[in-house]
Amino acid sequence: MAATMNLTLLVVALIAAATVLPRTQAAQYVVGDTTGWNPSGGATFYTSWAAKHNFSVGDILVFNFTTGVHDLATVSQVAFNACNTNTTITRITTGPANFTLNSNVSYYFICTFPQHCSKGQKLAITVKASSGTLPPPTGVTSAPPPPPSASSASSQASTFLLILMTIALPIFYLF
Repeated sequence: MAATMNLTLLVVALIAAATVLPRTQAAQYVVGDTTGWNPSGGATFYTSWAAKHNFSVGDILVFNFTTGVHDLATVSQVAFNACNTNTTITRITTGPANFTLNSNVSYYFICTFPQHCSKGQKLAITVKASSGTLPPPTGVTSAPPPPPSASSASSQASTFLLILMTIALPIFYLF
């Protein structure tokens, strides 16, 4: 009887821990699918591509491009609209490039090579808010925050293991 009750407590505790801990599974999107990151798609290509996807915090954008022929820059909304390549926030010159969406904001990407942005090599996306959070007001932009530290995943795993050990040790001690 006591063993059944302990097993039930363990199952309930594991379900509770799984509910409390955040989901760490992220989607990965290849920007432009097979077209990749280049101006050949035309002025509305990346707008149409982005409209087909729902982006969340933690998702990864993969920009496939040839080093020395294209690059990837994050810019403000104003610089994006004007294709201003002089005020980049970040710039990645080696392709392919992965970019992790780490905040509920709008992100603006362009290629800084001459005429590429004006030919359509630019992408604007908005990361959807997680449940219970309001999205940023329309027209408000911010610079993307720095990427999360490499230890954030191991910290979450350590927290989970600590919760599991705290629950399991007293149960197994009774046997």
